[in-house]
Amino acid sequence: MSASAGDARREKILEALRSSDGPLSGSALAERCGVSRQVVVTDVALLRTRGEKIVSTNRGYVLLAGGAPARPRRLFKCRHTAEQTADELTCIVDLGGCVEDVFVNHRVYGKVSSELGISSRRDVERFMDELASGVSAPLMEVTSGYHFHHVSARNERDLDEIERSLAARGYLADLTGYEAETFS
Repeated sequence: MSASAGDARREKILEALRSSDGPLSGSALAERCGVSRQVVVTDVALLRTRGEKIVSTNRGYVLLAGGAPARPRRLFKCRHTAEQTADELTCIVDLGGCVEDVFVNHRVYGKVSSELGISSRRDVERFMDELASGVSAPLMEVTSGYHFHHVSARNERDLDEIERSLAARGYLADLTGYEAETFS
């Protein structure tokens, strides 16, 4: 395949991401372009190297608007039990938030993270089903329940309400200055 065909395919991937209302899986993009999923993974990596802000979530790829999240975003440090995970996530999505990721800051391993893209009760159910069906424990269990989320919402008022609700449930932990500066 010529370089121009590759360029055209990458433009097709970008256009699909621009016009999508939600994440697009690598398989879906591969089908649209008539290539393998691995070719799409390589194309996405090439698009990122040229500055395109493409984020991978557990449901597929998302193109960030203008190189930055289109919605306000805030870092929350949380602590709760594994049994409270669904309540924490549901609290966030019910108030209009999208849980973009989860990460821990482990003293030995450093930052360990995963993109989530959870923005509805259905997404919460899927996530909890995936956790229940596997042998792996939630990431927060390696740090005694402490973990972080980047959460986006339509506006700062929604983020304020999410913060108040998480605090009322006892799920919020205080961010250190280092954490706020390093992970925000």
